[in-house]
Amino acid sequence: MTQTQKISRRQQILEALAHMLEASPGARITTAALAKQVGVSEAALYRHFPSKSKMFEGLIEFIEETIFTRVSIIRDEYATAESRCEAILSLLLAFTERNPGITRILTGDALTGESDKLHARVTQFFERLETQLKQILREAELREGLRPTVTVSVAANLLIAVVDGRINQYVRSNFSKKPTEFWQEQWPLLMQGFFKNTAANSR
Repeated sequence: MTQTQKISRRQQILEALAHMLEASPGARITTAALAKQVGVSEAALYRHFPSKSKMFEGLIEFIEETIFTRVSIIRDEYATAESRCEAILSLLLAFTERNPGITRILTGDALTGESDKLHARVTQFFERLETQLKQILREAELREGLRPTVTVSVAANLLIAVVDGRINQYVRSNFSKKPTEFWQEQWPLLMQGFFKNTAANSR
């Protein structure tokens, strides 16, 4: 088997796992069922992934790469702290809406009974995203003369908590309540009184 075929089979396995997570909310995915979905033996699965945990890790890596690659682009493309934060949070909401099965990993729903390492990896993902927001909010004072009306840590945590809640709502509703629903109307409400002008306060 060529390297390309190996990559293709790995991709096929991960896509099948994501599909099963979407199609069977709340169900525990077995390697036997996954092998049947892919059309290979369980032994063939283990030739590509030594364990089911490694398969979940593969999906988490896909999430991280997709989101943080785009976050770097957003930080270059958008000029203001508000537009950067909105673009990053909208990115995450749209990504989860397009990938329901993978979203079950982000909420921990699909990781019940799996290793603590996987839960820690998801926690680390959200912490890393929150760190990005903190950096943007800190830069706002230097770039725009703006700072949050609360501490940077409190402000960044609020933004993460809001999107985290919407993502959990999506999974809890069996993917019927879209994460992006009402988001365009709610964002301006979140921003009301969020920033204060440091230049005005120093007069």
